[in-house]
Amino acid sequence: MRTPAEVWNGITAVFTNFRWIIIPEMLFLCIIIYFVLKTLYENNAKRLIFVYVFLLLLTGTMTVFSNANDVTAFYMFFMILSLFFLFLFNVEIKRSIWNSVKRAPGTANTATTRTTAVTARADEYVSGIVKAVQALSKSNTGALIVLSNGNLPKTILESGVTLNANISNQLIEGIFIPKAPLHDGAMIIYGDTIQAAGCFLPLTQKDFPKDYGTRHRAGIGVTEVADVSTIIVSEETGIVSVVKRGEITRYVDSESLKRFLKDYYWKEFNGEGKKA
Repeated sequence: MRTPAEVWNGITAVFTNFRWIIIPEMLFLCIIIYFVLKTLYENNAKRLIFVYVFLLLLTGTMTVFSNANDVTAFYMFFMILSLFFLFLFNVEIKRSIWNSVKRAPGTANTATTRTTAVTARADEYVSGIVKAVQALSKSNTGALIVLSNGNLPKTILESGVTLNANISNQLIEGIFIPKAPLHDGAMIIYGDTIQAAGCFLPLTQKDFPKDYGTRHRAGIGVTEVADVSTIIVSEETGIVSVVKRGEITRYVDSESLKRFLKDYYWKEFNGEGKKA
């Protein structure tokens, strides 16, 4: 370990033996850090911001006090750490780039037609789900819908009944009718398909108010173990809630639910109109 005096001498040596290569290196580091922090902030991952900054400060401090003069290890760790956090939000980054990039004039019409077709398909599924949820909410019919990314554990899918049916509001409402065989379990939607129904989900172990019943705890719990989102309709009050990454939002109206579903379907379908 280097002493504080040696660290100070090293810092002063940077200025006394100034090299112009330091400027692009520092600029590159600042750009990467800014981009990671901006991505985390825009995606409501403020806790990860503290984790990212803490790890950078910890590693930087260890590098400064290290006996080794070569900072290659720090740069490698910095790049791996930054790429890891960016990978967590790769879909959001691609969407941001897609929205900001201007298409070439020669391909504008084709791209617009293709995007319109994909949007129409997504709107059809969104409309069906929203209509069903509204009907379930008005009748105080409990429901739990999981929006899967195809990464749910097999044990969850096998705990229910495989359907592989097209999405329709009639089918969604029918499954959750009280006393129906599958109404107590969760429905799994994967893209354009109702994959399964009557599935059992893991319950969250966090403390929540007493009015959060088993359905709410299951809807939160599954988002803590898999990269999925859920829609919950309360059987007692008809209140609609949505959950993403363990965070629940209650009193969701139809417009908010549409935005929530459109965000999901943007991830599920790429620009070619095929499953991502």
